[in-house]
Amino acid sequence: MLTDYISTETYDQHNPEAADGLDGFGAAAAKWAEQGKDLVYKTVHKVIAEGYFVLLQSEGEFGVPVAYYDLFRVQGGKIVEHWDVISPIPAELPHDNGLF
Repeated sequence: MLTDYISTETYDQHNPEAADGLDGFGAAAAKWAEQGKDLVYKTVHKVIAEGYFVLLQSEGEFGVPVAYYDLFRVQGGKIVEHWDVISPIPAELPHDNGLF
């Protein structure tokens, strides 16, 4: 359940399409689903944590294949703040290094 790891008291959301709080995130997720853009995480590639911050680098789908970069601030064992970048994965890369 979301409330097991996201604060129900304070959840500051820095995605311009989502309002603060769990209700704001829920409303944004519902709007995205109506547009055919479900938040699907398939593979977590990297987790970096320092102090109160955790960076997650993942891939999945958001209507198209995407790379997710989520930065969380954790307080009292719960997520209280979130920043993200959702970037489409190109069909071909101009190099052989891979995206992740």
